[in-house]
Amino acid sequence: MRKSQVRKSQVRKYEYWLLGSWFLALPISPALAQRPDPIGGQRRTVIGTAAARVAPAVVNVNVIKRERTAPRDIFEQMMVPRGYEQVVEGLGTGFLVSSDGLIITNQHVTAGADTIVVTLRDGRDFPARLLGEDDRTDIAVLKIDATALPVAPIGRSHSLQIGDWLVAIGNPYGFLLGNTEPSVTAGVVSALDRDILPGADQASIYVDMIQTDAAINPGNSGGPLCNADGEVIGVNTFIFTQSGGSVGLGFAIPIERAMKVARAIEASGHVRRGWVGIEVASQASASATWRHQRGVTIARIAPGGPGERAGVHAGDLVESINGGPARNFLAWEKAMLDLAPADTLRLTLKRGDDARSVTVTAADLPSVTAERVNVRDLSMITVTAAIQAERRLLYPRGALVLDAGASWQQALGIQPGDVILQINNYSIGDAGQVGQVIDYLRGKTGMRFFLARGDQVIATDMVAIP
Repeated sequence: MRKSQVRKSQVRKYEYWLLGSWFLALPISPALAQRPDPIGGQRRTVIGTAAARVAPAVVNVNVIKRERTAPRDIFEQMMVPRGYEQVVEGLGTGFLVSSDGLIITNQHVTAGADTIVVTLRDGRDFPARLLGEDDRTDIAVLKIDATALPVAPIGRSHSLQIGDWLVAIGNPYGFLLGNTEPSVTAGVVSALDRDILPGADQASIYVDMIQTDAAINPGNSGGPLCNADGEVIGVNTFIFTQSGGSVGLGFAIPIERAMKVARAIEASGHVRRGWVGIEVASQASASATWRHQRGVTIARIAPGGPGERAGVHAGDLVESINGGPARNFLAWEKAMLDLAPADTLRLTLKRGDDARSVTVTAADLPSVTAERVNVRDLSMITVTAAIQAERRLLYPRGALVLDAGASWQQALGIQPGDVILQINNYSIGDAGQVGQVIDYLRGKTGMRFFLARGDQVIATDMVAIP
């Protein structure tokens, strides 16, 4: 029985082999032989051609920074000296927008960098100058000294539709690779105009974001997101993930916003934003109902600010902004992100049972027009009611640090955004008193600074300032 079965099986295999040989021996139709592979041709056109057009302008952004390390347990307290710093290396991506070396990347890639080196696709390394950063949009601009460089074609994100092909180009885990060829991943537009709920310590406002399922991984930040024509339509910025790798939820900043910020930074080193002196109630508790709110409640009004002059009151409910519905506080943040001095903001307000329309004319930020006080390479301004409202500071007094040189950061850990409240036992009421107290104590005793950082007060090490 078994032998018979084996013989039949062998016969069938032999018959199949003869049939296959006969089929392969048939002549192929000339029309069929010349017909292109439709799948392969489409794949090359949409992905390969787009990548080939943009990839020459994609660069590695290599960052070296120093971070202060706090002891994690009692053993490290005995072994690690106070103020100990460690060198941290970071990696991101950028892309060239001018042939003379102007590069766009993410601000979170360059934040705190001591040294930045840009590596081109051909392997050449260039030291990069940081022309400026904008933490509100998470965009930074670098400059390298080179000419005749390839430039990424710039497209329009407004022309995108859900389902369009997209190509992400970057340097994921580039420090593990032996060459500088960027990686290419492909996907589609998953959603448009995504507004992302900010985290507790997040300075950037991510609104109007492009969502894609193209794989974006660590090292891709700052790289280009391209359409099927090989044009940059976004800046890859972050992903939602639980594993640390891509799960198909990537987000990019629209290229129009990135280019607007880049031009402002190239021209003046910063973005000049308008200020209306109005603070709205944000979604602080991350409750499930925040996105279903109708209207934005005014929490505070800066004394003497544009909002107060226009007749806006604390407690008013903003129902529309510039003719569009104000569904939640992200609608307000979106309007503020693109507001420039002298721009007007049209608000429809509800106060009790009354509805009214007001027009607020934006002014320069109080921190921009305030008088700076410099003590060596420490630049400060006095905290006023307007500046407290602008920066959402916890304390109404002190000296707000705008810039801190390396010596201040390394010796005392002072950072831009800190508010100096006290030096030893001397209370600081304005920026000018910082220099006076330092001059008085210098050579007599060490100095300890008490700083407001967010909702905390930090005491620095006791140091002698020469």
